[in-house]
Amino acid sequence: MLIVIAPEVDISTETNTLNQLFEAGLVCYHLRKPKMNLDEHIAYLKTIHPKFHNRIVVHFFHQLASEFNLKGVHFQEEKRKRILKNKTTDYYKEFQANDLTISSSFHSPEDISNCTMDFDYHFLSPVFTSISKSGYIGRGFDVNNLGKAVIGIGGITADNIIKTKALGYKSVGVLGGIWNTDNPVESFKKIKDSFEPS
Repeated sequence: MLIVIAPEVDISTETNTLNQLFEAGLVCYHLRKPKMNLDEHIAYLKTIHPKFHNRIVVHFFHQLASEFNLKGVHFQEEKRKRILKNKTTDYYKEFQANDLTISSSFHSPEDISNCTMDFDYHFLSPVFTSISKSGYIGRGFDVNNLGKAVIGIGGITADNIIKTKALGYKSVGVLGGIWNTDNPVESFKKIKDSFEPS
């Protein structure tokens, strides 16, 4: 599965391109917009064709998942740690009970191994040096023996997909490798074909 992550800085043609990405076979989109307020999130979702809403995972304003029939919710590392520290796992279970996926961000394989919450999948970054974040140096994490569903994030391109698979990632998340290119849809197709050969 190839996951596309929203660009943090808005792009003028973003939602139009996103609809095209869905048409091209995108099955999971992570809507991560830390600078957007609730109303802006709602406006953003309304520009996406409703038939694609069930492919979107929201990082902020989790209540939108039920309001828009989204795919799931994602927990930033800080929020996950705060919830687990307060032992309020019912917050997670409520989403699972409504058939929503839950996922979270991690920055070391050890943190994933030690996490007691049963997430559907775990973001791990940076695998390679980031395209979208300056100074975010790749760590080349090997997850072959981790035993959990791990999504490789950071510097993913069609050129390093073979390395990504060798490191044990069953799925990848892409941001800069899509949005920082001249043709995001073609870049998506190229990465998708490299990771999911027909």
